Amino acid sequence: MTTELIEETEINNIYDNIKELVINARNKVYTTVNVEMLNLYWNIGKIIMDIQKGDKRASYGDAILDKLSKELTDEFGKGFSKRNLERMRKFYISFPIATTVSSQLSWSHYLELIKIDEDAKRNFYLNKCINSRWSVRELQKQINSLLYERLLLSSDKSKKLELITAVEEEKKNIELLK
Repeated sequence: MTTELIEETEINNIYDNIKELVINARNKVYTTVNVEMLNLYWNIGKIIMDIQKGDKRASYGDAILDKLSKELTDEFGKGFSKRNLERMRKFYISFPIATTVSSQLSWSHYLELIKIDEDAKRNFYLNKCINSRWSVRELQKQINSLLYERLLLSSDKSKKLELITAVEEEKKNIELLK
């Protein structure tokens, strides 16, 4: 009977080791795919802006996006609709310095962040996502609850300081990367 217990214990240990390897490998694959996808989408946005010579609303841009969307979708399948190409362009416009794009966040996070036009507000939510490890749902919840605006209006000095610190930290990071 002790032989059976030892075998069971050994099997459990082996299983736990393999389980840990699989989980770590999956996490690495997810991270790698996420980084490459963010880089791809940022670069596509940059190419689109280069074609439009920096004009965010170039009239011929719609025709270009229509044609690109069709050709890319024919070649690579879903993910290259005109709307997604517009989002990639907006991603580049919102984060023009590639190194300010954090691989800690997913494309879904960035889809929420690019909806925010005000830089300070967007950077506040970006930092909160990273530092507090917010899910996309949590980010949406905080944006919809007007967290940024509530902190601005708050009479609590520590909350205002938190907001100012987050915005200043992001400005320093951007300056260092220039």
